[in-house]
Amino acid sequence: MRTERSGLIALLIVTVVWGTTFPAMKLLSAQLDALQIIWLRFAIALVVLLPLWLGMHRNERRWGTALGLLLFLAFWLQIEGLARTSSNRNAFVTGLNVLVVPLIAMLALGRRYGWQLWAACAMAFAGMALMFHENEPWNLGDTLTLASTVFYALYILALEECSRRTSAAPLRATRMAAAQALVMCVASTALLWGRDGHMDWLPGLTRLDNTAWLALLYLGLLASVVVVSLQAWGQQRVDAMRSAIVFGLEPVFASLTAWFLLGESLGWAGVGGAALIVTALVVSQLQPASGATTPAAQPEKA
Repeated sequence: MRTERSGLIALLIVTVVWGTTFPAMKLLSAQLDALQIIWLRFAIALVVLLPLWLGMHRNERRWGTALGLLLFLAFWLQIEGLARTSSNRNAFVTGLNVLVVPLIAMLALGRRYGWQLWAACAMAFAGMALMFHENEPWNLGDTLTLASTVFYALYILALEECSRRTSAAPLRATRMAAAQALVMCVASTALLWGRDGHMDWLPGLTRLDNTAWLALLYLGLLASVVVVSLQAWGQQRVDAMRSAIVFGLEPVFASLTAWFLLGESLGWAGVGGAALIVTALVVSQLQPASGATTPAAQPEKA
């Protein structure tokens, strides 16, 4: 229980940081496009994590590369979706991870969950619907965001599977983060080059003000290096279902940050939705971790 509690605290920290990246992204988007921001934040992360490649084990490199590819696809599709739909709708569809994770786990992995976890999922879904209610019709941006949600759900489940398969010799989260940073940086470079045919925008970074550089350092160091490592560490101790419910708190922290730093109001419906999401997290802890069963899971042979 103490180990799981430590994992939950780690994932809560991850979610808090995710929520506080909203002002930084909003600030930078006035001077850089989304793909450039991704490239810069993970280039900074890669520089910091590069020494960890020395002595990296094959499993850490292999799992880190696979996870990095899933993470990049989730990031890229979410940003492409954000360019075509409202930020509220983008946040809501991204938050559907709380339902997508258990559905994929059931359909693809044959897992079964108790009623407490399903009740928690339903409450989290209702809470996000209250926070981000809109009457606009479904559009291409929503579809791209939903695709991003599927890839991030696969990322969460892949982290859990990585933890299960390497439980005898747990992988180091920081080294996997280094591998993921390299994949993110290489993939975003390829997309930028394919889109523009050059990287001529790089010299223009000298015109960024100190506030923009602070925002980039925050995204690159805390939101990429620390958070990616902490998520891998936390999910070695918390199952994917509960992880998804914890991550459902992201819009709550994002709204609180926007209220505190940007003066944006949430309204009574939003406050009620946030309360439902917090309650969902509490309800999800009423059932022990053994409540999620994996009929086909058996110890691997050496």
